[in-house]
Amino acid sequence: MLSRVAGAIYWASRYVERAENVARFVNVNLDLMLDSPAAHRPSWQPLVLTTGDHEYFEKHYGEYSPRNVTRFLAFDRDYPNSILSSVATARENARTVREIISREMWEELNSLYLMVVAASREEVPPEEMAAFYERVKLAGIHYAGVTDETLSHSESWHFCRMARMIERADKTSRILDVKYFVLLPDLADVGGTVDQVGWTALLNSASGLQMYRQQFQVIEPNNVAGFLLLDAKFPRSIRHCVRAAQESLHQITGTPNGSYTVEAERLLGVLTSRLDYGRVSQIMTMGLHEYLDWLQQTLNHIGEAISSRFFEVSD
Repeated sequence: MLSRVAGAIYWASRYVERAENVARFVNVNLDLMLDSPAAHRPSWQPLVLTTGDHEYFEKHYGEYSPRNVTRFLAFDRDYPNSILSSVATARENARTVREIISREMWEELNSLYLMVVAASREEVPPEEMAAFYERVKLAGIHYAGVTDETLSHSESWHFCRMARMIERADKTSRILDVKYFVLLPDLADVGGTVDQVGWTALLNSASGLQMYRQQFQVIEPNNVAGFLLLDAKFPRSIRHCVRAAQESLHQITGTPNGSYTVEAERLLGVLTSRLDYGRVSQIMTMGLHEYLDWLQQTLNHIGEAISSRFFEVSD
């Protein structure tokens, strides 16, 4: 497969997943604003801080108001990771490979783009944006489903899947990190109603509440963190995503499991092993935020290694 084609397929899939997860990410805060007592409602600033792009925000927006943060994360055309920019970038990449992807994939992505553009022109209060975020989330799920059901499971599909899984792992870690930046209550509230609402909102944002309930009867921080980090079967857990990305990369390279020929395979192998044998008690002792920060850096290195190997054309 040409590097140009592989890159377009990969980034189309990754940016759709990014848009979906930004919608989930913001909805954690929005749900808590609606469900929490006024004295415990979270601020919007940590949502920007966890993106790592607070300098851009402060330069272009200044105040961390609900309207500014919503505009920044959802509709800023100049910010490359906003929902609008992500969907537009995904659509442009897909447009260049329309002869490779399925018609249904293109139609689903084009419909998502038109919906987001239309929403960006409306003046909707931030606290009334839940329906928009839900539509973006469902569109991302539909795109993944259409990809799995209409694209031959050959090299193209594995690039789509690998991209989706790496992006999902990264964003699941950031959604979990929101709990510590945005949702962490006062020590007096730990284990109380406010804390329970926060963890429930977190699981809902990852579409994981019902699956969590099948394993655990009580919402408990260590169990929630372990479920989203280390569960082998939940499709949005980081361990599941990293394992799936590793499987697709081996299918692309043809390298047998347990060995590697490219740096991305080595990095994914090391991370997979860490997650397979990880224990949530050790992670919490180390510090959840510190662990998630390390995890995000590792996923960034994996993404860079994939791009360097498959998409960058040397002179």
